[in-house]
Amino acid sequence: MAGDSKKLQPIIIKRVKKASHGAHGGAWKIAYADFVTAMMAFFLLMWLLGSTTEGDKKGISDFFSSPLKVSLSGGSGSGDSAHVLKGGGQDLSRTEGQVKKGETAGKRATINLLALKSEQRAAERVRLEELKQRVQDVLAANPRLALMQSQIRLDMTPEGLRIQIVDADNRPMFDSGSSMVKPYMRELLQIIGEVLAEVPNRLTLEGHTDAQPFGSGERGYSNWELSSDRANASRRELLTGGLPDTRVLRVQGLASSRPLPETDPLSPTNRRISIIVMNRDAEDRFFSNLSEPEEPAPPADEPPAGIELSSISAATAR
Repeated sequence: MAGDSKKLQPIIIKRVKKASHGAHGGAWKIAYADFVTAMMAFFLLMWLLGSTTEGDKKGISDFFSSPLKVSLSGGSGSGDSAHVLKGGGQDLSRTEGQVKKGETAGKRATINLLALKSEQRAAERVRLEELKQRVQDVLAANPRLALMQSQIRLDMTPEGLRIQIVDADNRPMFDSGSSMVKPYMRELLQIIGEVLAEVPNRLTLEGHTDAQPFGSGERGYSNWELSSDRANASRRELLTGGLPDTRVLRVQGLASSRPLPETDPLSPTNRRISIIVMNRDAEDRFFSNLSEPEEPAPPADEPPAGIELSSISAATAR
């Protein structure tokens, strides 16, 4: 019996029940759909960039770089009936442009135009300041031209960036009474011309002399002719350095009419060459002066404009 009891012992089998996982949610599907949408938008953008012309790209770039132009394109003119930017105004439920009370669309366009010009002036000033630093860095990197640092003056004027190269007794730019450029001066002007070729601004070149009379006096070859010849000689060296000829807008000789402030008129520093990198306002003033028509002279039998006949007769009576 003992042997039978051993054979009849029950066999116990332990089964570990695994917890069943719930059904997967749909969050991954949303993430995957977002990824596919983003990839589709990316490839669509790449296709549009590949099929867009350079002109359209330039227009898009100009649009985002100057958002104020949108307001100008919305309309111009005077009066309340002029078009303004669609959707503008206090009533956001309206789809058409609105004008503030007491303000015309023409006035708003004028304000936007002034804001745009102010923005352009600020950006242009930043570019000219960067150009100023660029000229200083290039000259400082040249050991030979570093000796002329005291003769180079850079400052900002209402017309733009002014680069002045002043004369010195120990290092003159020209021989006395000559417009022949010295070799070191020639190298300096050519390097400056290479730097100025990188910007689109127009240039004005001015030649100056001291007040010492020269040559045959007023009726002969004088400081006026000498300053003009020196300015033109400097222009040729700038062109040799790579400056396009079309960038030079004006070359003039001013003799001793504009001495440097707080200097002796006979000081050698008044013998100088001024290179003015003109800003947009200076260029506009230059071309507007050219486009203004000359007023015709009044006929001989009519009094000049602005003078009343009564005053003329009274003067004749006296």
